[in-house]
Amino acid sequence: MTRKRKDTLEVATGAGVFAPSGAPPSAHARIVPSGELAAREGQLFRALDTRGEGEIPLAALSDALVQTGLRLDDPRLKESMECLARFADEPCVSPTELREIIQPNLLLVERALQGSLVIPEWREFAQEIRAIYEATKQNEGGKVADYIPQLGRVSPDQFGVACCTIDGQRLAIGDAGVDFCVQSCTKPINYCLALEEHGQTEVHTYLGREPSGRGFNELSLNNDHKPHNPMINSGAIVTCSLLKPGLPIADRFDYVMGMWKNLAGGVKAGFSNSTYLSERQTADRNFALGYFMRENKCFPKNSELVETLEFYFQCCSIESTAESLAAVAGTLANGGVCPTTGQRVLQPGTVRDCLSLMYSCGMYDFSGEFAFTIGLPAKSGVAGALMIVVPNVMGLCTWSPRLDPLGNSVRGIDFCKRLVARFNLHNYDHLVGSLENKKDPRRRASDQRADSVTTLCWAASQGDLRGIQSLVARGIDLDSADYDGRSPLHLAAAEGHAHVVKSFVARGVQVNPVDRWGGTPLDDARRGGHAAVVELLEAAGAHSGARP
Repeated sequence: MTRKRKDTLEVATGAGVFAPSGAPPSAHARIVPSGELAAREGQLFRALDTRGEGEIPLAALSDALVQTGLRLDDPRLKESMECLARFADEPCVSPTELREIIQPNLLLVERALQGSLVIPEWREFAQEIRAIYEATKQNEGGKVADYIPQLGRVSPDQFGVACCTIDGQRLAIGDAGVDFCVQSCTKPINYCLALEEHGQTEVHTYLGREPSGRGFNELSLNNDHKPHNPMINSGAIVTCSLLKPGLPIADRFDYVMGMWKNLAGGVKAGFSNSTYLSERQTADRNFALGYFMRENKCFPKNSELVETLEFYFQCCSIESTAESLAAVAGTLANGGVCPTTGQRVLQPGTVRDCLSLMYSCGMYDFSGEFAFTIGLPAKSGVAGALMIVVPNVMGLCTWSPRLDPLGNSVRGIDFCKRLVARFNLHNYDHLVGSLENKKDPRRRASDQRADSVTTLCWAASQGDLRGIQSLVARGIDLDSADYDGRSPLHLAAAEGHAHVVKSFVARGVQVNPVDRWGGTPLDDARRGGHAAVVELLEAAGAHSGARP
């Protein structure tokens, strides 16, 4: 079943797809010699052949991919999964057969198995998210929105959490597959579509971009007689008037639904007609907003007010799930490229502008507090959804219908607080380096520790006491050692930095650590002829090791 190989193959790096040499070159593609490809494929086989038997169980590849957070129905793995299915009757596969399976999607498979996806320790991260979910689930505060009758009938105990990284790693917990209306989570998406169609300058001819400091449905405009921003009802209504204004309303809505599908990686959005009718029946305030804005000439010329309002109600009544909304958020986190399809849906500038307003205006009257405490762009909806974007890392969605007095999901806010307390995902966490009580999911724990130890040993070898003090402030263990068992005290003693050794001794470090050759810091100090260091160490109870 193996295919004849070409001398060279063109690698399309974005999607991990191979095309024969001579095919039209794709963006960012390079020509890879078949010998290099064979070596890389062989390396992957050896990684999966844990028993060293020259063949691997059929399920080994799929199990390994799932452990990295990828799903077997990922569109980017379609060719490999179809090929894998052809071997379904065979218990094991050979190196040649594995090559045939992974070759169509080698780049993605290779990155996954090498731990090079954005969250390399996926299993540990998923366990942490599940633990946060279970802790948050105990919070039963708030109540379901009832000013729209259909929303008031939703079971208040439902709770789902989902995430989608920029590399397409997926996680869904609890009620993450239950449909709900996106409500105000449609606002940032419609704003993006307006920017794509008209550009920033034209869009903000009609819309402001400052937090309102008012209720999300209050009858108010800014000093320029514009809605304060597109994340509140007045701004969202005006945004709808900008979307494909020359088309019939049915076609305009189809356009929005098609874009939701692209943003979610090909998963079609739903629509709740009953919620739409309920919205329409209880829309006095939104109609009042519409007429108030028409009086103040907020709309583009030839806008039809009732049609615009009904279009807005329809957009709010789009149905999604936490899983799909996490993929939408993942597309925003990925600069407008859908993580699971590789399709560019939005331009980077559009996403930049949208995330800026989500950060400052996306959480109703809680926006400033959310930016301060959580430090991430987000948008909430009164159906209980909370869409969160961690730029360049992942998108998340929580869904729990119980709301606080400001209209935000109680569990959603609680989950976010726990998330940023556990991981350094706040927008400004990087300013203070690697905090002791926070994890960086983007890095392997072993890499973080190795970097810290390397930095500490280098500072000790250079006599940089101030640098060492900074590392101690971050919680670095002064008794750490490098791969040779060389501790910072070894390095400081070998270089004769008495002031550093004195500081280490005062801090209570172990004075007799042994390196891989059996040597202690005292051995290093004597070998270097550093009498002051020798005296300090002997006074602290140091002794010689086995090394002469």
